[in-house]
Amino acid sequence: MSELRWNPQLKQWVIVAAHRQDRTYKPPAEYCPLCPTLPGEFPTEVPASDYEIVVFENKFPSLTQPPPEMSVEGSALYQTAPAEGVCEVVLYSPRHDGTLADESEEHIKNLIEVWTDRYKELGQKPGIQYVLIFENKGEPVGVTLNHPHGQIYAFPFIPPVLQKELQSAMEHMDETGNCLYCDILAEEYEDACRIITDNEHFAAFVPFFARYPFEVHIYSKRHAQSLADLTEAEKYGLAKVLKQLLLKYDSLFGFSLPYIMVLHQAPTKGHYPQYHFHFEFYPLNRTESKLKYLAGVESGAGTFITDMSPEDQAKKLRGEND
Repeated sequence: MSELRWNPQLKQWVIVAAHRQDRTYKPPAEYCPLCPTLPGEFPTEVPASDYEIVVFENKFPSLTQPPPEMSVEGSALYQTAPAEGVCEVVLYSPRHDGTLADESEEHIKNLIEVWTDRYKELGQKPGIQYVLIFENKGEPVGVTLNHPHGQIYAFPFIPPVLQKELQSAMEHMDETGNCLYCDILAEEYEDACRIITDNEHFAAFVPFFARYPFEVHIYSKRHAQSLADLTEAEKYGLAKVLKQLLLKYDSLFGFSLPYIMVLHQAPTKGHYPQYHFHFEFYPLNRTESKLKYLAGVESGAGTFITDMSPEDQAKKLRGEND
């Protein structure tokens, strides 16, 4: 069963996907469903003995086309809608114990091409309003399969965080005539103390308003709305910055840092000149052994409290001594 239920107090959709309770949970490495299928061995989701990058539909999707029948009938207050959409898995590498940080810049650039292809193709499907590309990495984030991979959700609506960003960007453009994100990037360069790494095309920085420990955003320096707008040179520049950031994350505490990575792009249908393509990374480790938990103030009120200034976080990520 999978369906959308409307939260009237927050004015946003909740996906109810009860069947996902039975999804694969932390199998032994020799039974990993995301590894290549080796001759005479356990058959996996990939019927090949090797691969570079693989995309396939999630076996336990929250959204499907066509959507399943709904289990309840909605009302004027408690609205319901079909859980229409697409959920895909993107395998970064055939190596079970690797991470994206282990891959070459060329391989990451190829992954960017895959993301671009899926963003464009899924976004043109009927009923799809937004394509979200993301990665959940590490057990503290709740990952149930350790093989290096990301996911793509093609939604029948624009998710609330992206809707808020689109609205804020439009209001800023109406008020100032400028792109909100271009102005943020300019201010970060004026302060300079939170920049982590950059090149001609992209910049990675701990934002002035960081909520998570060691949160980093990656902005395109040119005003582009999505991956589909990037040139070949910009894709290579993005691959370089991604690689550098991931290596800095893994050097921070001496282990592969868990994080959530999300690509924020314009919806594929419609015209959004105010929006600006960027990545957001949300790590959970505030120290080597302590995690950031979203407790009462964060979860109940939506107001984040950080235990370390963004400026100090940036210093640590750059490897600077106090």
